[in-house]
Amino acid sequence: MLPTLNEPTRKKYIVLSYGNFLFCHRLIRSLGFYVNLLNRYLLSQFVKYFFTVNMGFVAIYLLVDFFEKIDDFTNGGKPLSLALEYFLLTIPFIVDQLGPVFILLSGVISLGILNHTNELTALKAGGIPLGLIVRPLIFGSVFFTMMFVVAAQWLLPATIARTNNIWYEQLKGKVPLGILRNNRYYYKGKDGFYSFGWPDPKQYTFKDFSYSSWDEKYNIKTLTTAAFATWQEEDNSWLLRTGQIHQKEGSNTYRISNFTSQQANFPERPENFLIPANKSAEQSLTDLYQEIGRTEVEHEKRAASTNFLGRVSYIFLGIPLLLLGLPILLSSYRKWGRDLSVAIPVSCGLAFIAWGIWGALQSLAIAGYISPVIAAIAIHIVFSLTGIFLLSKNDR
Repeated sequence: MLPTLNEPTRKKYIVLSYGNFLFCHRLIRSLGFYVNLLNRYLLSQFVKYFFTVNMGFVAIYLLVDFFEKIDDFTNGGKPLSLALEYFLLTIPFIVDQLGPVFILLSGVISLGILNHTNELTALKAGGIPLGLIVRPLIFGSVFFTMMFVVAAQWLLPATIARTNNIWYEQLKGKVPLGILRNNRYYYKGKDGFYSFGWPDPKQYTFKDFSYSSWDEKYNIKTLTTAAFATWQEEDNSWLLRTGQIHQKEGSNTYRISNFTSQQANFPERPENFLIPANKSAEQSLTDLYQEIGRTEVEHEKRAASTNFLGRVSYIFLGIPLLLLGLPILLSSYRKWGRDLSVAIPVSCGLAFIAWGIWGALQSLAIAGYISPVIAAIAIHIVFSLTGIFLLSKNDR
């Protein structure tokens, strides 16, 4: 049983209890105030360094691009306003391509400067866990990732279509002869139609190649298909490997002949095929998703799924990079000192490794070796879980 307190002692006990309550209440409110203040401070730092890194990389990219292409505008007699429009509309594409790196470097620089000024040590000594400190940086990465999603849906298709129009049609005088669907190109030539896959636009080797010519009643006169078609510059001819030729002989009859290797003289050369390097980027996220439903052949559906999921996967790549980059930053400080000259190159190396792994997974998915879903989420799961584990270790 609790001892019975007399009246003076009971009043003194109530006063002390109320005083302790007020102290704890004020302490909690103060802690909440400082945590909110810390969140605002770190988030503002993250946003500041995001735009700083953004402007730095974009300026370097535009400077190189300007000196490479300004002669094409002047030699083509185009006004300076058209050149300025082209370079300004290129900026969203640059930011989209380097977005994950911007997020990674912004978080690394923000936390690195916090550690360099001993503010991180003071915060941890004050009892604030590392997870609470890095939370504003994660929130900032999620916010900018959502902005990248919005840009990929509404901004990029319009700006890239315009830059392609300026560069290829107005400047080079080339008009697109066909369309791109599911990594397969369809082109209308002088006397027929081409359809092929082009794994490497830098090489004139085409996969699953077909060429068809039609009569005045839109009936197929000849249909040539080949597993591979290679352009031979030395004799200006096509070399076809492993294919068939369907030749019309009567009103409803065709003669079919197989071949292992055969030369052909089609009217067009590979230079006639206008394929902008970033042509697929003209499609929005919904366009890429709708491509999946429009395909019926299994390998085309797989390619369409890989394109859509891979596009979304790349946009969200900055978040797992940041989760893994932050503990790597702290580890580099412990080993090599408080200097961002080590942390920034390490972060860039991490980004290049992630790019390589992501690209390899997308290629394996298109080839059918792994599922497009696995190719899209594997690197995010591995990097995120590894980063969270390392952050928890750094918090001990």
